[in-house]
Amino acid sequence: MTEHRIYTMSFASVYPLYVAKATRKGRRKAEVDEIICCLTGYSQKELEAQLEKQTDFETFLAEAPELNPSR
Repeated sequence: MTEHRIYTMSFASVYPLYVAKATRKGRRKAEVDEIICCLTGYSQKELEAQLEKQTDFETFLAEAPELNPSR
C-alpha cells in the first residue's frame, strides 16, 4: 500500500493554510498553535523549530513529544 501524500508534504507548507482558515472563522494564530501543541506535545518554541526545519508531516508526527490520546 502506498503512503498517503500528506505525509510527504512539509508541515510548514500547510500550516499557513490552517492559520488562514482559522482567521476566516474568527480565530487567531495563537489558537491554532495552542491546538497543535495540545495535540502533539510540542512547546511553542519546538513548534516554531519544526516549521523552520520544513519538517514533513510524517516526521512531525513521529517526533511529537507526546501525542494526545484523545486526538
